[in-house]
Amino acid sequence: MRAGIADFVVNTAWLAEQLHATLGNGKSLDVNIVFSDEGAVALETGGGLQHALPLLGDAPFWLVNGDVLCDYRYPAYDLPEGMLAHLLLVPNPPHNLKGDFALEDGLILDADASLPSYTFAGISVLHPELIRAANSDSDTFPLAPLLRAAARNGKVSAEVYEGLWMDIGTAQRLAEADALLQNT
Repeated sequence: MRAGIADFVVNTAWLAEQLHATLGNGKSLDVNIVFSDEGAVALETGGGLQHALPLLGDAPFWLVNGDVLCDYRYPAYDLPEGMLAHLLLVPNPPHNLKGDFALEDGLILDADASLPSYTFAGISVLHPELIRAANSDSDTFPLAPLLRAAARNGKVSAEVYEGLWMDIGTAQRLAEADALLQNT
């Protein structure tokens, strides 16, 4: 709630029942939580967002991956007219030295050897139209191709964040994050 965000849609698949039991409806945290349950098979980020669209509404929304540790302060942010996404990028960590995207004049480009590259932090503001435009034959699809296609059309902006950020998507990196938090 410190960020001024009070309504959350939590997308779940694996261990969904634990998230339901731990978070409930959010009342104990002074927020409102609704769940978008994917079922037994995870739909990847794009498919999960498409599944959750009825709960997300028609306005741009923050997307925050559940496997990142970050001290970013979420500002009120409206996407400029015609933009489909705004990404938070971070300096490339050891497990992704190549990076995901290049950044030029605040716009995202595919990784380009002539420009510095950065890693997508898993934090972004997305317009629902980005997800609605998905042309997938499957309910399961990644978000990255949608972002790259929109970026090629100049519809994705970004900023670089150099504060605390860790991808904790492996047991080793989760242990590193736990150790870091114990020492702060």
